[in-house]
Amino acid sequence: MESRPDIFDRARRARNRDRMLARFPDHDFLHRAMLDELLDRLTDVQRDLPEVLLIGCPDGSARAALEAMGKRVACADPGFLAAKAVGGVQADEDALPFADDSFDLIIACGTLDSVNDLPGALILMRRVLRPDGLMLAAFTGAGSVPRLKSALLAAEGDRPGQHVHPQVDVRSAGDLLSRAGFTMPVADGDVLSVRYGDIVRLMHDLRGMGAGNALAERAPALTRDTLMRAAGHFAAAADPDGRTAEQMAIIYLSGWKPDPSQAAPARRGSATVSLAAALKGKD
Repeated sequence: MESRPDIFDRARRARNRDRMLARFPDHDFLHRAMLDELLDRLTDVQRDLPEVLLIGCPDGSARAALEAMGKRVACADPGFLAAKAVGGVQADEDALPFADDSFDLIIACGTLDSVNDLPGALILMRRVLRPDGLMLAAFTGAGSVPRLKSALLAAEGDRPGQHVHPQVDVRSAGDLLSRAGFTMPVADGDVLSVRYGDIVRLMHDLRGMGAGNALAERAPALTRDTLMRAAGHFAAAADPDGRTAEQMAIIYLSGWKPDPSQAAPARRGSATVSLAAALKGKD
């Protein structure tokens, strides 16, 4: 069977991650928002989950927070230098180099939006979890940067190029989670609004957080004239104060690796009281 061509250039994706390191603290708002939410959700879990795989390590903040909770943390990142900086390993999520049943918890923060094989990545994450282990993930999804996309589309006219990554929506992400074999799957979303004075600052933020274009088939670079037209369209959507509200749509996923100890739904047809009888009793 022929393998499908990659959507994303793996080497370019890694370079984007590595190039962001020096300036990441100036552009880390999205990562911090996702990480804070994931850690908050983790505090609601009444399980120890001591052995953790952290995927997405642009700085040491996530590792430090998890270690402060008494956890032993292994790090992986699509970028070689990003992984090296925190003593981790470079790896794509759809090619994780870990043995089955290695971790109690996986936290994937901010990277799954640009993995080539998202279904395969989720399956691998389930496999490297121990039975009754938990996976928590956050990444940007469908509905992100609508002002940027519309400005570029308008600026390029009849022959627009693809400058923004394809994005999965919440429902599709939830379906993938179930198909990957997770139990108690949950997929939900949130929207982070960020206001910009111009389109260039938005583009700098995207590059500074490692979210630059990593598509295998890249459109030609934007010309100066096209960028100026896009800037005009972006500015036309501004509020009275001159700033344009852009949106980052965040998808959150959680799921457990199956284990016999987990509660299971009742077998169909096993009820001892009929629905008709139950309703009759309410008359």
